Amino acid sequence: MPSKSIRDIRRADLMEAAYLTMQEHGLSGITTARVAERAGMSTGLVHHYFKDKNELIESAIRVSTAEQKKDVLACVARARTPAERIWAIIEGNFSERGYTRPIAQGWVSFCGDACFNPRFLRIQKIVHRRMDDNLLFSLKMLLPLDQARNVALDISVMIDGFWLRLALQGTPSRSEALARMRGYLERTLTAVEP
Repeated sequence: MPSKSIRDIRRADLMEAAYLTMQEHGLSGITTARVAERAGMSTGLVHHYFKDKNELIESAIRVSTAEQKKDVLACVARARTPAERIWAIIEGNFSERGYTRPIAQGWVSFCGDACFNPRFLRIQKIVHRRMDDNLLFSLKMLLPLDQARNVALDISVMIDGFWLRLALQGTPSRSEALARMRGYLERTLTAVEP
């Protein structure tokens, strides 16, 4: 495996610093000065690697989505049946490390900006498409296609809703969100059992 260049290492460090800054200060609080301080670098280096604040924000969101993807894949690796895989996708979206108010606040702030920023909207669409496709893959094995699409959308919207409430109100807890998601999934899949 080739070693990383200094450029790659510095850029990764700045992306992580932007991600941590977003958690602490929200999207509007991501400044080159804060990111530079957190990374232990000069603001000049931040400007060297990122042309503007939007690029810094985008990098923070990319770190966040990569972390969430890791959480989902770790859960999916243990799944053996389509129903277990669906649950693993849900559970991965509520990981103990990821389902926190600061991360939710950063994500909600990003979603608000995505309404006006095509680059942010593109990332948001990719995230939703990935979730829908992953859910649909297993749901099609258990439900007719139209119903599988509807259930995938229901699950995706419920996840987004819990994250939105967490950002704004600090609730529901991870265990409560998972219990509600489990109840929905069990009711839905039980209704189609022969």
